Amino acid sequence: MLKRWLILTIAICLTPYIISGISVRSFVDALIAALILGILNIIIKPVLKILTLPINIITLGLFTLVINAILLEMVAWLIPGFSIVSFWSAILGGLFISIVSWILGWIF
Repeated sequence: MLKRWLILTIAICLTPYIISGISVRSFVDALIAALILGILNIIIKPVLKILTLPINIITLGLFTLVINAILLEMVAWLIPGFSIVSFWSAILGGLFISIVSWILGWIF
């Protein structure tokens, strides 16, 4: 669990360098953002996936990107040192964080 938290933190730290609409003030803010994002992914994401199942089936799972963006926006709303400029930045940031987390999880 600690490993997944650190991997998510690294992915969040790398995101502002690739996605221009996302900023992280410090590593501590990234740690807190990763913790909250992990909690939201455990508690709220399954509920959102069930509620949006029909649209997720129609879009062949692409609506999951929107769910990830919504969760990322919620984290940005809760953490003052983590900000997202637009919803498109949140979608790209969620995609980037998912890919980087998957790659780092596969490596480690």
